[in-house]
Amino acid sequence: MESCAAASQNAGTRIAKFIFAGLLAGCFGLIAEARPTAQAQTPVQPVQPQVAPPKKSAVPGQGATKKSATVARQFDRALLRPALLKEKAPESYQVKFTTTRGDFVVTVNRAWAPLGADRFYNLVKHRFYDNASFFRVLPGFVVQFGISAYPPVNAVWQGANIKDDPVTQSNLRGYLTFATGGPNTRTTQVFINLGDNKRLDASGFAPFGQVTEGMNVVETMYEGYGEGAPKGAGPDQDQIQKQGKPYLDQGWPKLDSIKSTTLITTSPASAPKTAPSSKP
Repeated sequence: MESCAAASQNAGTRIAKFIFAGLLAGCFGLIAEARPTAQAQTPVQPVQPQVAPPKKSAVPGQGATKKSATVARQFDRALLRPALLKEKAPESYQVKFTTTRGDFVVTVNRAWAPLGADRFYNLVKHRFYDNASFFRVLPGFVVQFGISAYPPVNAVWQGANIKDDPVTQSNLRGYLTFATGGPNTRTTQVFINLGDNKRLDASGFAPFGQVTEGMNVVETMYEGYGEGAPKGAGPDQDQIQKQGKPYLDQGWPKLDSIKSTTLITTSPASAPKTAPSSKP
């Protein structure tokens, strides 16, 4: 009986050891699963900034280059040297005004006011009035223009005065005359008479030309702002001089302006007069 009991006890001991060994292996397996596995580290390459391709212009060759070219050609550089612009005008010449309201033509007669005709000729020839606005429009009285759209040009012309001409013509409707600030102060500003302003004759305002085509266009220039500052709601002439067209576009956007001026008929200043041919 003892041998049987001993055998049974030994068998139980072996079974217990086997179960304990199994339990121990299972515990190590659980511990191994709980540990994080080491990952192979792949080196990270530095990210290069992505440069967006340049946007294509809607029109080939335009963009920044066009803007620079426009700035460079805003005005004739000769306008920055008024003392050199003293060419003698033809005895008679015409100027076509292309404006935001339409076209009109001015005929200048040098005999009416030689100094004024010469000054106007040089200003038109070098495109002084291009892009300038009709900044003072008073119904039945005058349409006034002649301050450049570009401040650098205004700066050099403010003191470029010419002497007065004798008044040989009256300030009638359609006649062009230089504005003045007193005796011998004519520079670049011009007005077109919208009515018969003969009272201006005695003050030394000497007409030098006349609107010969398109007076109806002149009479329809925008007049809603009235007299200029400080008397009225219109723009301040001093600020137009200093700031140019952007000042007018911001505060008085409805003003009409000159797109271009063109000498359409000229004759040499020294050309002799020829007698008209006789017809049989």
